[in-house]
Parts: sequence; structure tokens; C-alpha cells
Amino acid sequence: MWHRVVAILVARNREFYRDTAGLGWNLVMPILMVLAFAFIFRGEPEDILKIGLVTPDGTLAGVESPLLEVRFVSFVPVEDLAGAIVKIERHQLDLLVDLRGAPVYWVNLGSAKGHIAERVLLGAYAQLGTEPGPVRQTVTGEALAYADWVLPGVLAMNVMFSSLWGVGWVIVRYRKNGVLRRLQATPLSPLEFLSAQVLSRLLVVLGASLIVYLGAALVLDFPMRGSYAALALVFAAGSLCLISLGLVVAARLRTEELADGILNLISWPMLLLSGVWFSMEGTRPAAQAVSQAMPLTHMVDAARRVMIDGAGISEVLPELALLLGLALVLLTAAARMFRWE
Repeated sequence: MWHRVVAILVARNREFYRDTAGLGWNLVMPILMVLAFAFIFRGEPEDILKIGLVTPDGTLAGVESPLLEVRFVSFVPVEDLAGAIVKIERHQLDLLVDLRGAPVYWVNLGSAKGHIAERVLLGAYAQLGTEPGPVRQTVTGEALAYADWVLPGVLAMNVMFSSLWGVGWVIVRYRKNGVLRRLQATPLSPLEFLSAQVLSRLLVVLGASLIVYLGAALVLDFPMRGSYAALALVFAAGSLCLISLGLVVAARLRTEELADGILNLISWPMLLLSGVWFSMEGTRPAAQAVSQAMPLTHMVDAARRVMIDGAGISEVLPELALLLGLALVLLTAAARMFRWE
């Protein structure tokens, strides 16, 4: 009995290490994740407070303020004053300071960290001995629950995985099993085949997303302040973009193992850098720049603005145009690169 068990054990292990793509991914993936977190976050002590600074150009370059001398505070440059005040109301910022003229600051009366941040601000200005000090503005509002904040990202994450693997992995399997070779003998063109794959997967992804949304609505009392039409368009445009990306990956690959590795290599950086689980505010500038190059970032941001901030279709038009334009480019590239065998 045991010699048969050992024989199967040895055969299975040989199968694993001879699959170089799968073996490589198992070894490289943990290292890549550690490097990604090191890239995203600064290697300094964790900041205690998060203060928004309204500046003329939306950056901290050339800004002079005694507040900037305070350690263990994350300073977030802000351009949209109205949007930043909403973040104060929801406890997403501990304090907001307008430095474009005579300093004015906003604090949430119900925020414990806001109270501490206000003391820090007044202490920093008191050291200069300047009078009058910054003008105080107060707001009120309950903190936005993490579950409410993260839900749009989770929905977008589900769209990403279903879109990428639903076409990328499956088409490679078709090629490996000879299904594509048989389809090549028909009048079907690559563009027609890929278009059918896109439409099929789009219906599946949107249907699954609707079920997940309704299921979450039964369990959670999350906010939905915007337009349902806008939310549907955001997820449809994001799905088209990510499905087209999966088609590019599947255009020429021959094995599911390699396709799985490449799809993981694409999806995990997006999962870490697109603001699904945590805000990218206060992370390294380079990480924020890379984040803006990822389609999932724009889908998550647009979905959050619809669900949490009450945005309508007009407010998310830039993200819709970007996602649809990128989808068109990727689908065209996939059709040109596609091989039946």
C-alpha cells in the first residue's frame, strides 16, 4: 500500500516542479506582495493624525506653515474644498486647513482625533506668537463606517476577477483543447469571436454584481446616495475594460498555468494599488502615480463617488470615457494579436 502512496506522491511533486510557470508564481508572488507594500507605504513611523491642507496648486511644494513642522502627522494636499469638508464630516480627515490666505480650519466637533489635531494646530501657531490665529469653522457628522467605504471596492474587485479569468483563462483552455482550431475552420473572424466573448462575459459579470449588491443590501445598511444608472454605467464600463484586458492576455498563450500566472501578476497590483482596501491618500507619490494608471482605480473611485458622495452620470463622465476608451484600445489590440492555434 505505502509504496503506491509514495509513487503517487513522487509523481505529483514532479508534476508541480516541472510546471515552471506555476512553480515560479508560487515563489515570486509572496516576494512581490512584500515589495508592493514596501513601495506603497513609507518606511517611517506610522502617522497619528491626518490633516488636509488646501493649497493654491493642490500640492505641498513651496508651502510655508508652522503646522508642517509637526511630526507624526500625515498632510494631504487638497484642491476641492467642498469635498474635503465632507471628509471632515465623515471623519476621513481629522482636520482641514485652508492656507490660501489668512489660515482657516475646519474641525468635526464629534471627532476625538479632530480635537487633538486642533490642539496641535493652535499650539503650532502659538509658538510663532502671531495674532490673530487661524479662524475656526466647525462641522458635525458621524464617521463613515469602513464597511460602507469598502463595499464599492469589493464590488469592483469582484468585477475584476470575474472579467479577467472569465475570458483570459477560458480562451487559453479553448486553445489548448483544440476548440479554437475547430472554430478557425468556420467563417468566424477573430473580432467576431472576441466580441461574442465580451458580450457574454459582460452579461455574466453585471448579473453577478447585481446579485452581490442585492445580497449586501439585505445584510448591510450601506449608503447609496447617487444614481443607480450612474453606478450601472460605471460597472459596465469597468467590466468592458477589464474583459478586454483579459482578452489581450489570452490572445496567444497556450497553457492555463501561464495564463493564471500572468492574470495574477496583473490583478494583484491593481488590488493593492487601486484603493480597494485602503485609501491611497498619504501613500508615496510614486505609488499614487502608478495607481492612476490602473483601470480598477478609476472604477473604484467612480463607484465610491456615486454610492457615498451622491454623484450622478455627469460627475463620473471622465472615468466612463477613460474606461470605455481604454476598452476599445485593448479590444482592438486583442483582435490584432489573436491566434487560433
